[in-house]
Amino acid sequence: MAKKVEIWTLNQLKMPSLRQKARRKRLFSYLAQLFFQGVIVLAPIGITFWVIVSLFNWVDNFLPNLLNTLFPIKFAAVNGQIPKVTGLGFLLVISLVFLVGWLSSLYFMEKFVSIFDRILENTPGIKIIYSSVKDFLEAFAGNKKKFDEPVLVNVDSEGVWRIGFITQQSSAHFGLAEHYTVYVPHSYAISGITYIVPIAKVKKLPKGISAAEAMKYVVSGGVTTVDEIEQSK
Repeated sequence: MAKKVEIWTLNQLKMPSLRQKARRKRLFSYLAQLFFQGVIVLAPIGITFWVIVSLFNWVDNFLPNLLNTLFPIKFAAVNGQIPKVTGLGFLLVISLVFLVGWLSSLYFMEKFVSIFDRILENTPGIKIIYSSVKDFLEAFAGNKKKFDEPVLVNVDSEGVWRIGFITQQSSAHFGLAEHYTVYVPHSYAISGITYIVPIAKVKKLPKGISAAEAMKYVVSGGVTTVDEIEQSK
């Protein structure tokens, strides 16, 4: 009988410590939830801000650095460097881009740019870099936009589809006239894979889904759904 009383007393003594452990566990769980919720809110804002500031600083420093490199003595003023005025370099570079864009639209300048373009595209070594960068930029913003037709493409097993973009309606130059060239981007990356597939292996996405929505869906790994994209507009 004495033994039973002793065991009961020990159990009673242990109960408060178990309750305290449970409370601490709930508290730590709640604090962890708050922390990760804060990360989810702050991380996209912080990364976006960092990218914008880094891009601004890079553009803003581009012209002073170029002048310091080309004319180190003529423009040197402070410690052998041009004194930097924040924002001035950015405005000058953006103005220069607009000026070049306007000049290249003029007839006589268009001819000159075309000649210069042909020279670069026929220069060994340089043509690979130049033509690749030029085609990539034109695919997004130029007159030869390519990533504007999102599709579903079957390149794995039957019933498994990837989201891609038709970049060539025919691959006849490879002897595959009845094939599309489809670019499939990777998730959380700026890379992708180019496939040449039979037309029967490609399905057009519904007309309500734009190229931007399809790209965002792929890059986010499917985390951002099309419904969420439409609601955020």
